[in-house]
Amino acid sequence: QVQLVESGGGLVQAGGSLRLSCAAAGRTFSSYAMAWFRQAPGKEREFVAHSNWSGAITDYADSVKGRFTISRDNAKNTMYLQMNSLKPEDTAVYYCAARAIGSATRWASMYNYWGQGTQVTVSS
Repeated sequence: QVQLVESGGGLVQAGGSLRLSCAAAGRTFSSYAMAWFRQAPGKEREFVAHSNWSGAITDYADSVKGRFTISRDNAKNTMYLQMNSLKPEDTAVYYCAARAIGSATRWASMYNYWGQGTQVTVSS
């Protein structure tokens, strides 16, 4: 069992930056594939970025590539999402997710554990 808690969301102007954190409680965080997803009002949850267990292999949605960076510190049981050059269309609730067995994937249904989400609002 893994419990995930996101933090770092908030209100920022377009062009600004935020760093989200996802703290995990559990002994096996370092073996999990991890990902960030987001959900805007009236829209389906969408993939943002994912990382393999070590952080050496990452993948990003085209909409955030070059602006967002996913990373993890397994010693601290924490994953991060550095978001730069934020746009109003990045406004959403951001969720972190963990997959206990298997590779990181863009499919939300493949993740076993989810955090409660953190709101990111980007004003124009």
